[in-house]
Amino acid sequence: MIPATMKRTTLSAILLLAAAMPAFAHVGIGTTSSFSAGFLHPLSGLDHMTVMIAVGLWAALKGGKAVVAWPLAFIGVMLAGGTLGMLQVPVPFVEPGILASVVVLGLLVALAVDLPVSAGVAIIGLFAMFHGHAHGTEVPENAGGLDYMAGFAVATALLHAVGIAAGLGFGVRFPGLARAAGGACAAVGAGLVFGVL
Repeated sequence: MIPATMKRTTLSAILLLAAAMPAFAHVGIGTTSSFSAGFLHPLSGLDHMTVMIAVGLWAALKGGKAVVAWPLAFIGVMLAGGTLGMLQVPVPFVEPGILASVVVLGLLVALAVDLPVSAGVAIIGLFAMFHGHAHGTEVPENAGGLDYMAGFAVATALLHAVGIAAGLGFGVRFPGLARAAGGACAAVGAGLVFGVL
């Protein structure tokens, strides 16, 4: 049985994150050279929040090793992609890949797709590369970007944790609620693809 205070805290965190104002999330927008800028960045755009929470939800629905492996895969590959972006190594289809990640990860949660942990790592890693690369290219040449990427990684981990907590807290007793959140993520992705959001 999950304590009522944990349920309220998780729901409050989700609502606060969902209420954050969307911002221009990619290439050249905003400050990208401090820990606080990196930390706040994932909280500033619907694409970031929905994908990172969806990773946590999907991991919680899968359970077992996925609860740790999938969020770590996202963070690790995101940092590698960020490094490539800072080094100006081109990666094709970054923006379409980011938009696809919102839709696909939302659908994976909504449909409760049960894949092997390694397949989940591959899918999540691919999308994490796009997210990381987009943010690595934002870092000015005269800034190391390490503080920014560290802040970005910590915020990403916290968003994954929100998804995991929601998935474990609500998804176990109310799996339809977790799946509905995945459907909402996919809808947000479709809205971003068609320019409605």
